[in-house]
Amino acid sequence: MADDLSRDIADFTRRDFTFDGLTKPVMCIGDHGPAVVVIHEIFGFTPSLARLCRWISAAGFRVFAPVLVGKADASNEEVVRPGRILSLCVSREFTLFAENRSSPIVNWLKPLARQLHAECGGRGVGVIGMCLTGGFALNMAVDPSVAAPVLSQPSMPPRKPDGIDATPAEIAAVKARIAQEGLQVRAWRFAGDAMCRAPRFETLSRLLGDGFLPVVLPDEVANPNGMKAQGRAPHSVFTGDLIDAPGEPTRQAVDDLIGFYRDRLVEGAA
Repeated sequence: MADDLSRDIADFTRRDFTFDGLTKPVMCIGDHGPAVVVIHEIFGFTPSLARLCRWISAAGFRVFAPVLVGKADASNEEVVRPGRILSLCVSREFTLFAENRSSPIVNWLKPLARQLHAECGGRGVGVIGMCLTGGFALNMAVDPSVAAPVLSQPSMPPRKPDGIDATPAEIAAVKARIAQEGLQVRAWRFAGDAMCRAPRFETLSRLLGDGFLPVVLPDEVANPNGMKAQGRAPHSVFTGDLIDAPGEPTRQAVDDLIGFYRDRLVEGAA
């Protein structure tokens, strides 16, 4: 296997999925177990995202990482380029600034989850969205195929700290699943995150009640070589701001994430 943060992703395969006339590449790893959809941050598919996919796959899951922006390899850097932001702003697939609306690309992600559930079995599909895509896991949870949605530092809409990128109808559907099926929505953020602030988690807690299970990590446990090295508050819980060492709270977050998927997706799990 490639080094943890290598750009070598020879252990992944690429599949192209088409729904409603839209085709996107998906990077895949794992040959057994239920499906987990890992949706990248604004940077695209990066070495640290590939590392997260490997960890989940090694725990007994088939991992599918759709490439929504950037290149379908691990050459994408964890740097926000002005051109990337501009392209997202004018894209018809993303809704960046509107509150109470989901991005159109979710209508491609939901049939992806349904197909993967049919292929991989298990109780359902796990999903994690991060940063730009953090709210996508909540949008996708309206679909019965999604059994384990995770929101990591959901950052949209950026100008509304207590806003969410989900419609009232989506929230109502998720609340119904929480009440009727015991669905749980997990979420992570750093305490001082300037892009995913406390009011957003407060809104989600108010809307989803006991079905929303948030974790807030103290800033001091973040990787000093991540956002802190740029003079900014930590943000990326499972990628750039993670410390990969035993006993580190961010590495424990990965173990807790995998435990959530195991409990929710694996047939016969307690």
